[in-house]
Amino acid sequence: MQEAFPVKRIQRDRSRRNIVCRRRRVAARHKKAGHWTAQERPTLTSGIVHYEVGANTDAMSFGGIAAVHRLLTKLGLPEELDERLQLLKVHLPYHESDHVLNLAYCVLCGGTRLEDIERLRHDTAYMNALGADLIPDPTTAGDFCRRFETEDPVIELMECINSVRPKLWQGRGRDLLGPITYIDVDGTIASTYGEYKAGMDISYNGIWGYAPLIVSLGNTKEVLYLVNRPGNMPSHTGAASWIDKAIVLVSPYAPRVCLRGDTDFALTKHFDGWAEVVDFIFGTDNIEALRRQAEALEEAGWETLERKPKYETLTGQTRLRFQENEKKRIVEEREFVNLKLNFEDVAEFEYQPGNCQRSYRVVALRKNITKMKGEEALFDDIRYFFYITTRMDLTPAEVVRCANERCDQENIIEQLKNGVNALRVPMYDLVSNWAHMVMAALAWNIKSWFAMMMHLKRDRLTYIRMEFRHFLNSIILIPCRVVRRARSIVIRIIGYQPTLDRLFSAWQAIERTTFSSA
Repeated sequence: MQEAFPVKRIQRDRSRRNIVCRRRRVAARHKKAGHWTAQERPTLTSGIVHYEVGANTDAMSFGGIAAVHRLLTKLGLPEELDERLQLLKVHLPYHESDHVLNLAYCVLCGGTRLEDIERLRHDTAYMNALGADLIPDPTTAGDFCRRFETEDPVIELMECINSVRPKLWQGRGRDLLGPITYIDVDGTIASTYGEYKAGMDISYNGIWGYAPLIVSLGNTKEVLYLVNRPGNMPSHTGAASWIDKAIVLVSPYAPRVCLRGDTDFALTKHFDGWAEVVDFIFGTDNIEALRRQAEALEEAGWETLERKPKYETLTGQTRLRFQENEKKRIVEEREFVNLKLNFEDVAEFEYQPGNCQRSYRVVALRKNITKMKGEEALFDDIRYFFYITTRMDLTPAEVVRCANERCDQENIIEQLKNGVNALRVPMYDLVSNWAHMVMAALAWNIKSWFAMMMHLKRDRLTYIRMEFRHFLNSIILIPCRVVRRARSIVIRIIGYQPTLDRLFSAWQAIERTTFSSA
């Protein structure tokens, strides 16, 4: 056992040297850019091509999947799933964890539908990298989703996933949660063209499908709870209980917690209870009582809101755009009615909602808008927006900016829809589709967990904010050979990407980290 450490060190040093050599060879090619002379033919050429099938070498294009599987194994997620999720009476041969991870890894390897599992189960190198002789086929995976006949097993599935998060929050992710941890909540529409999917309904804007509720962590972009509901459900329906669950989950590991949501989630009858344990910033409706108080404020009580520029260079200067604003030109030429924002003011006052026993701070945002037709100004309009909060450490302008930062959750929802494809509805009823959503969304959470294992904080932040497809191409889709031995699996990278340093950084941290029980 004493010789193992020098051997590992030698292998690690050899890998680093190989990365440097490959980087130099690629850089040598890139160095030629800008020094070309006129060429008579294109640079993309072709000769006679021969295809051959190797006999003994197992290779695949998912070099990062083994490190991901190692992370989940050391976190103890498979054991949690097998112990708490009792859906199979007999394991022939698959366990509950095999099904959950199989579907999540399919998404993590670029799959967008259950049929993509078939490609992976014919890839012996992929199965060897996971230490598996065989993985479930698409039909078996669909049957497993349909075994979620009630909402209780789906909730248990989410709690199994949530049970391993604190192991990261207590370690590598601790600095990402502080000093204030934000829990964001919003709803969306998962549309479908199907006509026989039980539980579907028509939404307020005429779209058929389901209406998932998403509770996420603003700091690490993790999805804490994903709740499927019929398509006609308002966003806030049943949200309070899931917000309470998120508070219980996050509070022991965060120095301070703040809830954020739009006007649909300003659930005033829960404000007093929430205010005792967390802070919150919610948008609230422009009701007459609030508007009357805002209009009664003296002008000296208002201050101009300065917005940050849309784009900033590394020097801090606004990026110049030399081309003409095409949208503005078309609006003016065709004399469309347009709303032009002139300036914004903010002020604050105290207000006690009817369902509350105490008053809360309300920040009023007053927008001065000019209604225009083409280049002609028709009239000016004043519009009010209100934010109710317990945060007394922020100025009114900072409250507005903090509330607007919640809009970043829209990027998470967009990634769940179009990057991860977690909000697809391939099953025939609400609960089985809910289970599929949770298992597919696990791939998005894995991205955040893997990013937390990187050495440098700037890398962690970069990969947490990264789009799912970019992460997939940077960390997962790396060509490699797979050698399966008696007690270990060797992943030999045979290609080069600039992100190999980050992959090796995370993998080495995974191997040397012992995750403590939450």
